Amino acid sequence: MVGPGWHHPGHDRENRVLRPPVSVTTEPGSLGSQPALFEYAWRLHQQDPDSPLPRDGEPYPDEKRHPHRQRVRTRKNQRLQGADVAAILEVYFGRADASPSELVDAFCEVDVPIHHNEHIAAAALRADRRRVRRTGRWLVRHSTDRCSATVGLALLATDWADEDIPLIQTIGLLSHRFGPLAAEALRRRSGGGQALLWLAQRVAGWGRVYVIEALCRDGAYASRRWLLRHACDGDYLNGYFAGQVATAAHLHEAIVGTEADDDLVDHTGRLLKIMAGCGGMGMTLEHYPPAPIVLAAHVAHLGRQRPTVDRYVDAAVIADQLADKTPERSGCTSEQRDDLVRQYLTVLDRQEWGDAVRAGLDPAGDFFAWFAGNPAARLHLRAFTGLTDGKR
Repeated sequence: MVGPGWHHPGHDRENRVLRPPVSVTTEPGSLGSQPALFEYAWRLHQQDPDSPLPRDGEPYPDEKRHPHRQRVRTRKNQRLQGADVAAILEVYFGRADASPSELVDAFCEVDVPIHHNEHIAAAALRADRRRVRRTGRWLVRHSTDRCSATVGLALLATDWADEDIPLIQTIGLLSHRFGPLAAEALRRRSGGGQALLWLAQRVAGWGRVYVIEALCRDGAYASRRWLLRHACDGDYLNGYFAGQVATAAHLHEAIVGTEADDDLVDHTGRLLKIMAGCGGMGMTLEHYPPAPIVLAAHVAHLGRQRPTVDRYVDAAVIADQLADKTPERSGCTSEQRDDLVRQYLTVLDRQEWGDAVRAGLDPAGDFFAWFAGNPAARLHLRAFTGLTDGKR
């Protein structure tokens, strides 16, 4: 069991996020020579405490029992998903002398949901609260199999004890598998906001989607401030939550201020670039009512910033998306769309901006060829004039 003195590195007492110990050892009750998934995640985390685990920690130590892309599905009816797990838990909680270790291999032949599940939650809520908590902690801390560790996390996701935050955060670092339930479990706790922020800075891919979406529902000022500057990390999966970030973090209010900092302006550019072209994934500019206001504020701030390659590319992609689509697809009127494109081109065609992008992009690289031949060519950007047809 995790004690109240465990703290995650990088968080002080003001943040109220607990720190795990300097080292993790195998406690009595751990099974076999294969490491518990919790211990495995913690050891990987120690190697680079401020970054996501390499490849999300995959392959996991139990990979031989769970071949890649292979999942057991015993129920075709999605409404019954999780019922098999719940039935096993009902039997377990019905025996007063049952030990959590008996559940380690109990779920290998059933489909274990990785998201919140009503059947599993109901089974947990019908049982003794202290026993549910004790079972969940043991399974998360000691399970050598992902299925039982997932069930343990699902049990903790029905509880609210702050002392379990370090357990949840650590297993949540294996975010592709455990991210959804970790995010759900942290949101229920009084210290969950700061804990989610800590985890958001250390997950990528699908795990980041789950955690960012939870932060969008958190509503705390610290969460909104971080989301406005750091939510999007460049992964294409950012398209699933970019619109949620813009809405939940009140982007339209933050970006219109005259003192918006560079981090806010740069991240706004990333959000707009994503929302301009993420149809089929998440909210687009067409369905974002403040789009004209945010676009106008962004280009106004952009003109006062120092030119960099990233700023140039983001602005060019936004302008290209605006020019290439009907105004309605960008949430603008024709006049608004045309004026915004002109404003972006005015900045991009400045001599110092052209010099910055030419100095920063590798002319022999694939990205340069794509960018010069597509957005830059369609917009007739001066910095790239003649570079795709041999003219200088």
